[in-house]
Amino acid sequence: MYKVKVNNTEFEAEFGKDKKEISGRAFEADMLEYKKDKFHIIRGNKSISAELVEVNYEEKTFVIKVNNNNYTVSIKDKYDLLLREMGIEIGAGRKVNDIKAPMPGLVLNVLVENGQKIQKGDGILILEAMKMENVLKAPADAVIRKIRIAKGDKVEKNQIMIDLG
Repeated sequence: MYKVKVNNTEFEAEFGKDKKEISGRAFEADMLEYKKDKFHIIRGNKSISAELVEVNYEEKTFVIKVNNNNYTVSIKDKYDLLLREMGIEIGAGRKVNDIKAPMPGLVLNVLVENGQKIQKGDGILILEAMKMENVLKAPADAVIRKIRIAKGDKVEKNQIMIDLG
């Protein structure tokens, strides 16, 4: 069983070989991936376009655009729920030492400065990649120790851009 939260609405979902249910009701749909991260779904007699816009595998969160509306989805499985019941949060003790470029791109803007305290989720920099602007956010609370890039720099995948302390 999974706990699924779409924006602020929670559902229970069960997906297995023989069972597909959302909130106890059977769910049937045909889905076709026609481009990377873009899907065409037929449910009943309705045609639905969906696109995976943003993914955070660590936190199990996704932003999905469905018929031009964005939805924030988070998924918790039985292990996540058990750990939460025990008072343990995944990633709570993880320390992040640097911010690396997730893909090759161009630094459009640096939103922080050396010595600045940041909190998880704060915007750190804007990276243009594949003609899209991506705001890179702080993965955890930290202090900016050293900024290694500047506005206008080209970066390669996994290049260290900012040291955290």
